[in-house]
Amino acid sequence: MDIVDALAAESGVACVVGAGGKKTTLYHLANRLGRAVVTATVRIPIFDEQVGEVVVTDDPESALASTHAWPLGLVAERERADRYRGYDPETVARLADALPDIPVLVKADGARTRLLKAPGDREPQLPQNADTVIPIASARVVGEPLTAAHVHRPERVASVTGRALGDHLTAEDVATVLASEEGGLKDLPDGTTAIPLVNMVDDTALESVGREIAAAVLARCSVPRVVLSQMTATDPLVAVVER
Repeated sequence: MDIVDALAAESGVACVVGAGGKKTTLYHLANRLGRAVVTATVRIPIFDEQVGEVVVTDDPESALASTHAWPLGLVAERERADRYRGYDPETVARLADALPDIPVLVKADGARTRLLKAPGDREPQLPQNADTVIPIASARVVGEPLTAAHVHRPERVASVTGRALGDHLTAEDVATVLASEEGGLKDLPDGTTAIPLVNMVDDTALESVGREIAAAVLARCSVPRVVLSQMTATDPLVAVVER
């Protein structure tokens, strides 16, 4: 099994949410797949160097007819020098329906480069035909304090976990967020499969942390597996933990 198979991203619509490696995961999957589309339903930093081409268009379906560069990035607008604006979920859903043979990879929320998050009221922005949702958290957040320096929306993570702001986060806390319908499993469309991803598993100590998180996730919710990764590595798949 490779990272594409582990995350069930080989076809259909795969959406990444959470914190601790969403963009790196998108780009790695896209380049492994080759013929794939990368897009977003939220803002996304400029990623021209990560794909074959980025097309800015309000008609993403028509852009496919003229492209010869893969993987292809599709975005609605360049909002400013350092970021694009994505499409609404309905547009992404229509785009995916028009591309039955091409995987569509979607950034579906934001996290401001933090290591863990719980979604806001208007997050995630998921197309209703999403096949897979990949909630992400970093193994490196374990042991760090529950503050804005490490966690996006720390007050929401505190609410989900029952922890106080400033408490040091445990593997159980990270698992609780990933497995919660107020966290990584929020607003899953009917028929969508969630495959949590613990990223930044960069050494044997962090692999042990990641496996602890994975076991706790599997004890809390009905997901087929939890994937451990080091997305900065050439081969990013560290382990697949199944129930």
